[in-house]
Amino acid sequence: MIIHRRITEHLQKMLTKFPIVSLTGPRQSGKTTLLKTAFGHCKYFNLERIDIREMILADSIGFLKDTGPQVIFDEAQNLPELFSYIQVVSDERNTTGQYLLSGSQSFLLNNHISQSLAGRVSINQLLPFDITELNSLNNQDLAQTILNGFYPRLHDQKIGPEDFYPSYLQTYIERDIRTLKAVENLQTFSRFLGLCAGRIGQVLNLTSLANDTGIAVNTAKSWLSLLESSYIIFQLQPYFRNFNKRIIKSPKIYFYDTGVASSLLRLIQPEILRTHFLYGALFENLVISEIIKCQMHSGKRPSVYYWRESNGVEIDCIIERGNGEIIALEIKGGQTFNVDYLRNLKLFPRGDKTDKIKKMVIYTGQNTSNILGIQVITWEEFSSVITQII
Repeated sequence: MIIHRRITEHLQKMLTKFPIVSLTGPRQSGKTTLLKTAFGHCKYFNLERIDIREMILADSIGFLKDTGPQVIFDEAQNLPELFSYIQVVSDERNTTGQYLLSGSQSFLLNNHISQSLAGRVSINQLLPFDITELNSLNNQDLAQTILNGFYPRLHDQKIGPEDFYPSYLQTYIERDIRTLKAVENLQTFSRFLGLCAGRIGQVLNLTSLANDTGIAVNTAKSWLSLLESSYIIFQLQPYFRNFNKRIIKSPKIYFYDTGVASSLLRLIQPEILRTHFLYGALFENLVISEIIKCQMHSGKRPSVYYWRESNGVEIDCIIERGNGEIIALEIKGGQTFNVDYLRNLKLFPRGDKTDKIKKMVIYTGQNTSNILGIQVITWEEFSSVITQII
């Protein structure tokens, strides 16, 4: 089953503007499948294979000239020596659309790009499926959607999340973490990862996180960067255009995929998830991560934030659109609408920019409405309106 990825058209467009296009994303997010299906006319080399790396290293310039343009180098971070040669050959040709570079370790790949290929590369990210790509989610139970997550292999091979994610996380920790960072105690790192899952939607307190893990604060900071660079978590930054308000300035922790987070929390049954104290936070994570994925898959830079004033007024999600409009979005896991859902939105902002602010509530119930200029939508409607709000 090949599902069309929304980022394909953007990549094709970038190949007409840049000599090199890079595509990073988490392991098993579908990068190789996308490149092989959408760019089947390109020659393909997987640089995880030692024999291919040795063949290229034997005569790098000669290899690049013989293979010609329109070449895919998958897991390109495994051969850092290649980047300087690509620079030389691509500059000599001085044409667009020469190379596609992919990798599941964005820190290493982007580091090599910044050293040798800066200004020549369009940098893009492919995350697991977004909800606009998976029509099968339309009739799926919300709790099961959260547990399943969006990794392609799970959906393609009909693998249960209780079977897929433990193996995925073990491979991630044993392969990527060992490669990216000299983590001495992988068991402690696994505990750190689980503690991050328990803090979904919370303002980051590095000292508390470090103490609970039993590591130094600087180590916690380093490990968070590691999780970000390998697309496991992201930090949602506060919105600083504060309309003269005092606001909280620390980020919040979220996971790119709710299936990963649910597995770390040992949640495998929908009925247990629905009564879990983190159900609302996981639903919030689902909505925010989908917005970010859809932005990235459209070739946009993520422009998503949260708002919290020191007096307790908080908005779950702030989307800054290219036309200057701001969307303030409250995310509620309840199935029954409550007027309290509107309280913080009515307080945001107290200033002179309300004409550029669109206010919305997304909840898990069945009824939509428009109350006091605030649009109330259901989760089922979200997939149809998400492309209109990003």
